[in-house]
Amino acid sequence: MSAQVWIALAVIVVLLVAVSIFVSRRNETQKQAPRPGIDYAPGVGDDDSIPRDTPRQSIDQIVISDALNVIPEPVIETQSPDSEEAVLGFEIPDSAVGRMHRLRARLARSNNAIGKGLLGLLGRDNLDADTWEEIEETLLAADLGVAPTMELLEALRTAVQVEGHPSQERLTDLLRASLLELVNPNLNRTLNTKVEGRPAVVLVVGVNGTGKTTTTGKLARLLIAEDQTVLLGAADTFRAAAAEQLQTWGDRVGAPVVRGPEGGDPAAVAFDAVTTAIEAQLDTAVIDTAGRLHTKTGLMDELGKVKRVIEKQSPVDEVLLVLDATTGQNGLVQARVFAEVVDVTGVVLTKLDGTARGGIVVAVQRELGVPVKLVGLGEGPDDLAPFDAVEFVEAIIHG
Repeated sequence: MSAQVWIALAVIVVLLVAVSIFVSRRNETQKQAPRPGIDYAPGVGDDDSIPRDTPRQSIDQIVISDALNVIPEPVIETQSPDSEEAVLGFEIPDSAVGRMHRLRARLARSNNAIGKGLLGLLGRDNLDADTWEEIEETLLAADLGVAPTMELLEALRTAVQVEGHPSQERLTDLLRASLLELVNPNLNRTLNTKVEGRPAVVLVVGVNGTGKTTTTGKLARLLIAEDQTVLLGAADTFRAAAAEQLQTWGDRVGAPVVRGPEGGDPAAVAFDAVTTAIEAQLDTAVIDTAGRLHTKTGLMDELGKVKRVIEKQSPVDEVLLVLDATTGQNGLVQARVFAEVVDVTGVVLTKLDGTARGGIVVAVQRELGVPVKLVGLGEGPDDLAPFDAVEFVEAIIHG
């Protein structure tokens, strides 16, 4: 074959290779070109492309299944919420730990008539009969009660007679010890809200106006702050705003609320609430009841019926009587009547921050033979605190 033929063949081969390369590159370019109207992330093929309205992701965020050769739904990155409340959609109550201590200053301001008043009188140079009479009046004005007042007076008189004229520091110690003995730090103030195998049932009772429904809501917050699951029962069906008020409290902390029709049977609502709590395997059911005037015997009997109906489904573990500390000795009349209808296991004293009558703690415990378990020390949602005898007396002494 001549040289001219070989040259011609070589040129043809070169041209064929060049054409092949050109076509291959053009096809690759067309394959990667985006479709009209959609902006794709670069470097991803047509079938697996992700529109730009989805946030860009790092290679670590896109996991490809080798078996199926598919890309799962992209992980949408959002800004972190400012708090846990933003995720849960309801409020996170303040921790129950140390509430009484945090509120001690407020309690001290409200009760300083006891501490400063007594220490001022005891610190006089001449503790004559008139001074002791003033001390007695101060204690009675603080709603300590007649018997506790006489006991405290006797203890202080004896100490003064034995020691002559004690120093202010010694008088403070004497007063602290005497008051602490009256308040009785040895009483069991534990809330029975944890029961093995079923929800604990807490019945909240008291006269309208004492802050009963508000206390029920605050108690739910307190228990939720201790990592308990809580259901609220709106068994006060005769006061139009009671169920709505309780619903608001429940919504704020994520506690479900069982309600009935206005004017309906309170016992039925209470029964349904406990049943629901059992079925949902919750920790505690807190039942708000109608705050009937204690002089209306029929309505008080109705409260007894509520408790009996609940007990067909479950034992009642706590009956908390809510008393307004500002009512003083009148609160003891209420306490006696409620105690005759239901077995009160503990007392909640509300509005304690608005009165100098801190002695009501001693008086009501003496009257009922049950401890003060909770105190309300303000209008805030977390201003319900487990009662601490030592903190309480310190607040009185150092007011």
